[in-house]
Amino acid sequence: MKAKKAILALSDGKIFEGISFGAEGETSGEIVFNTSITGYQEILTDPSYKGQIVNMTYPLIGNYGICEEDHESMQPHAEGLIIKELSPFPSNWRSKMSLDEFLKNNGIMGIQGIDTRALTRHIRDYGEQVGIISTADTGHQSLISKANGLSGLEGKDLVKEVSCQNAYSWEEAEIYIKTASGSTHEQSEHSKQYKVIVYDCGVKYNILRKLKNHNCDVIVVPASTSAEEVLSMKPDGIVVSNGPGDPAAVPYMVENITGIIGKKPVMGICLGIQILAQALGYKTFKLKFGHHGGNQPVMDLRTKKVAITSQNHCFAIDGESLDNGQSAEFGKVEITHINLNDKSIEGLRCLDVPAFAVQYHPEASPGPHDSSYIFNEFIEMMVNSQ
Repeated sequence: MKAKKAILALSDGKIFEGISFGAEGETSGEIVFNTSITGYQEILTDPSYKGQIVNMTYPLIGNYGICEEDHESMQPHAEGLIIKELSPFPSNWRSKMSLDEFLKNNGIMGIQGIDTRALTRHIRDYGEQVGIISTADTGHQSLISKANGLSGLEGKDLVKEVSCQNAYSWEEAEIYIKTASGSTHEQSEHSKQYKVIVYDCGVKYNILRKLKNHNCDVIVVPASTSAEEVLSMKPDGIVVSNGPGDPAAVPYMVENITGIIGKKPVMGICLGIQILAQALGYKTFKLKFGHHGGNQPVMDLRTKKVAITSQNHCFAIDGESLDNGQSAEFGKVEITHINLNDKSIEGLRCLDVPAFAVQYHPEASPGPHDSSYIFNEFIEMMVNSQ
């Protein structure tokens, strides 16, 4: 079968020519680069990538195929995939289909055969920007003009596009694979079951699996659910999940969490920390090229320990926007974690009410498990709040 030409055009005029795989047609989104070596399936099905086209820096993608049990949501949410080389023969006993088939089946476009490292350097130098992948239109100036007419993530509420429509209970636990010594990943030491409400801003399944493994009764609710309705369910704790888009564009979530802080223990993850931060009085801003990958070093300022973390966010918290770390409504707030690459905020904790959050992904999937202890901290917070 003859390879079909595909064009990637950026809004600043940069053009890359490659070969199409997956679906054909035309797609657009903000171009981000991800430095993970594995985990393309989890990345594609992470709702946080809604509105984005993902450029993988690792040169060979697709070599272990697709396994449905590894999905992080019901379907892929990324707008497109950019890779150097597609593996045509996946080798994995768990694989059900190839990456090419998966993208075709879900109407997601891919482009291969371009210099992904050069594209990454361009984004690092000039920042994340809107791009278009097309097999339908191969005119360079036409595609650049289209890209210029599109907006990026700032000001966009994408949470409403990925959040569930109705509340549901989560039953699936994380599958643990025993090591040679017979040990498994860390689990909760507490036998009591805690009722946890998870605000679905684009939640990854592995957050729910982790909570289930920590003996939590997990109920997922739409992002639009009011604080009053959540509190009426009498939870032991609240989790604000990850999600896509601009945190400043979801004021209803900030209002919801403002109504819960101080009444029940709260933990935020990724977008969740940005929502919690706004409820406390912080402002958020867009990073030049975001953090996407499984190798981001984060220091816990309380212990000085460093964890290698999985991350996916384009926005960050302005640490100077809250005077003296004092929330007008909820008291003292301390910064608990920082990113060692750019010193951006990676963790916050309230000292006067039971609430904390992290910017990275302690549930990993994909990525290292260094920071899975965060779930134990949430359990301890619920224990101490009884």
